[in-house]
Amino acid sequence: MLKSSKFKHNTDVSDPLMAKIKVNIPSILEASKTFTKDKFLPVYFFCGNDYFSIEAVIKELDFAITPFIASDFDKETILGDDKINLPQLLSMASSFPFGSDRKFILFKEFDKVNDINSLTEYLRTPPFFTTIAFIYNGELQNPEKEPYKSLIRNKFIFEAKELKGENLINWLIDFARRNGKELSTENARLITEISGGNRSILEDQLEKIFIFLGTEKVIDYTTIIALSASLKENTIFDLQDALGKKNKAMSIKILFNLLEKGTDPSFIVAMLTKYFTGLSRVNEMKGKIQDDVAARIVGTHPFYYKNFKAARENFTDRDIFRSVKAVLNVDILLKTTSFDPKSLFTVLITDILK
Repeated sequence: MLKSSKFKHNTDVSDPLMAKIKVNIPSILEASKTFTKDKFLPVYFFCGNDYFSIEAVIKELDFAITPFIASDFDKETILGDDKINLPQLLSMASSFPFGSDRKFILFKEFDKVNDINSLTEYLRTPPFFTTIAFIYNGELQNPEKEPYKSLIRNKFIFEAKELKGENLINWLIDFARRNGKELSTENARLITEISGGNRSILEDQLEKIFIFLGTEKVIDYTTIIALSASLKENTIFDLQDALGKKNKAMSIKILFNLLEKGTDPSFIVAMLTKYFTGLSRVNEMKGKIQDDVAARIVGTHPFYYKNFKAARENFTDRDIFRSVKAVLNVDILLKTTSFDPKSLFTVLITDILK
């Protein structure tokens, strides 16, 4: 946490020194330590890109504070926009509760509010009987300016950083453990490669696996694949296999299925890039190292490595180079144009399987 003395610079955004300030905002995991009768903060300001964590902490706060609220008039949810009258809202927050111990206001989409200056004044002496929780979607902009400077100084602000890489894998393993199931690092990684990195989707997939397992404890490869098959859901691995066999019609069918079930196009691009990059390394490892080690090097589950070796027989070095280039082109078009993803990916499949 930076002390307030760190902010005694000119806050003009044109100041080059100010532009380089890095503000360390406490993790959102710290907020729940204050969710008790004598520790509720008058203001919570949640920001960041991990919407799963923000939603979870709001549910936890709501559950903790509700027993102290006797009237529905003392609990309100407000959606922010560029026309919101923030001074009026803060004036309402300063009025006494209707017979309750506390008043709770949830203010969503604070990032859409234009006139935010009145919050700085409110933060000087916030009423002890009111708790306001603000949600700011995305990374906080200009944390060196008010009212964010005051929020940081008063320790009212918490950041939800998106879990990635090993942190995401560890979260999956821990979530499974808390539900009485065992999940290995290898199979946790497999789940993320099938479902992507969105924790809401991953939690939903794990809940389905728990039901599918019943009293069984171990989540293994066969369970994960069997569930996908029972739900008639194609996975990114089905797409890779169809491409590896150079089956154009099946590749397009699977791709459309992935998009229709809500798979993020950027996730598909990332996994195809990873696939063709891994495919390019298969021949150099052939006969030199064991398949389970080679599978880790190319970034796939050991069970799937045999499909990599079979696909490599169908793809020349030139084919792989062309495929990687085609995937990169689609990635650029997805980020810079409004073309329909289905149309872009159809062209991509055609380019790969020329």
